[in-house]
Amino acid sequence: MDRRTFSRGAASLAGAFAMAGAPLRARAQGAAPVEGRDFLALDKPIAVPANGRIEVLEFFWYGCPHCFAFEPVIQPWILQLPADVHFSRVPVGFDARRQIHQRIFYTWEALGVTEQMHVKTYMRFHVQRKPIDSLDGMLAFAQENGLDGAKVRAAWNGFSVQSKCAAAQRLEDDYDIQGTPEMAIAGRFKATAQQGAGGYAMLSTTDWLVNRVRHGG
Repeated sequence: MDRRTFSRGAASLAGAFAMAGAPLRARAQGAAPVEGRDFLALDKPIAVPANGRIEVLEFFWYGCPHCFAFEPVIQPWILQLPADVHFSRVPVGFDARRQIHQRIFYTWEALGVTEQMHVKTYMRFHVQRKPIDSLDGMLAFAQENGLDGAKVRAAWNGFSVQSKCAAAQRLEDDYDIQGTPEMAIAGRFKATAQQGAGGYAMLSTTDWLVNRVRHGG
């Protein structure tokens, strides 16, 4: 899942769902995640919001079949997060096309329709096979879903969306994100998906790292 070659090597949709449904690794029976395989510690920790909560980020891309497969795995996990964890999604902007997709997410966020449109956007890419690669495509999709095209255009071009895209790309660089999906924890760690391990395994690693941070590790 290298950032420069991922689109060429994307698995079929069936393969993506197989990844999402794969069982937990042996650590579910007691083995701890292994640094260098299941997660990496940042050489230089980055500053995170000083709000008394543990920051967890999901780096994703709407065009990524693995992210699409991960979505039904991560959704129930998000709903069960403890109060001391603050979760955010961060769309990657590895190249010009992904920067358009990055802008889609932050446009939904600016309009307050993320809950309504996030999964629909994934479905548009991976089920309908109609990627959104331009503002015109975005406007058509928004209007198909009953949104005001003028408001969507204004948000798309607005300062808030531009600022959030720039901040997302700084986070992407700070965490040295090379593929999607990846999880970042507390400005110190990132959990990575492993071939054949499944999305559940990455979330198991994330939980383990959150607990480590919680206890001062």
